Amino acid sequence: MLDLRVLNYFLTVAREESITRAAEALHLSQPTLSRQLRDMEEMLGKELMIRGPRRITLTEEGLFLKKRAEEILSLASNTEQELRSDDTELNGSIRIGSAESDSVRFLMHAARKMQLKYPHLHFHITSGDGQQMMELLDKSLIDIAVVYGHVDTDKYEVLLCPTVDHWGILLRRDNPLSQKEKITPQDLWDEKLIVSNQVLQGDNHADKLQVWLKKPFADLHISATYSLAYNASLMVREGLGSCIMLEKIIRVQEEDDTLCFRLLDPPIADRLLIVWKRFQLFSKGTQQFIQLLKQERGSQEKLTPPTP
Repeated sequence: MLDLRVLNYFLTVAREESITRAAEALHLSQPTLSRQLRDMEEMLGKELMIRGPRRITLTEEGLFLKKRAEEILSLASNTEQELRSDDTELNGSIRIGSAESDSVRFLMHAARKMQLKYPHLHFHITSGDGQQMMELLDKSLIDIAVVYGHVDTDKYEVLLCPTVDHWGILLRRDNPLSQKEKITPQDLWDEKLIVSNQVLQGDNHADKLQVWLKKPFADLHISATYSLAYNASLMVREGLGSCIMLEKIIRVQEEDDTLCFRLLDPPIADRLLIVWKRFQLFSKGTQQFIQLLKQERGSQEKLTPPTP
């Protein structure tokens, strides 16, 4: 059976790329560390490292173990924190995996309320696409996923985010399209476009955008792709193209003489789903945070008229 202590040794060597430096960081002798790693390789029946004269590199099996070891040690650490927390002074961690969206502001508002009451409670946010976040949720590496699209409600609890996100295009002010109040599909047929990798890979937004554009992505002039909206904004600023994205992810000020944002017409709207596993045993902090999200959602629902 794998020992958590030895897994930590292995990860330290993988990070330092040196037995000597890893031994110093771990306050172990070099022979002791080398022996522990050799014993682990013999137990697994796999060579995990290539011990070169200048640096340590991982084999394919070593890279696989590194990824799994990071997950295992993270889960072990989170479990220990959760067990140490109590009702009077919550001091554990709440782990959230989220898509990029201005609507995440709703969760951050609730997180701030929790920290005012429990200042030793920590929030850890991981950003990524919906598929990545749901994989982390299934592995219990995050407590809550914030994603677009559809999820299996037999497997997950779902809370609909109260705010609505609209699609638009980020473009340079010297682009003739900036003179329009809204952008139609035909406006983009000959435009150099920057599109998220997730959309091109067929994520939950892809079908909506494909229907709206009235053309396959393959027939459009896609000049660049992106994963993070900030990097996309730099591409637009430098003239690589115009970027299809959700509103308010990149805040464009009126005095900005380079960029502007225009909504799509007819409009496309999306709402985030706040998702957690059914029948999951959560820490007391996470339980209270989910309850707070439900209360905040109910309060906003009373104040905000339903969106058509």
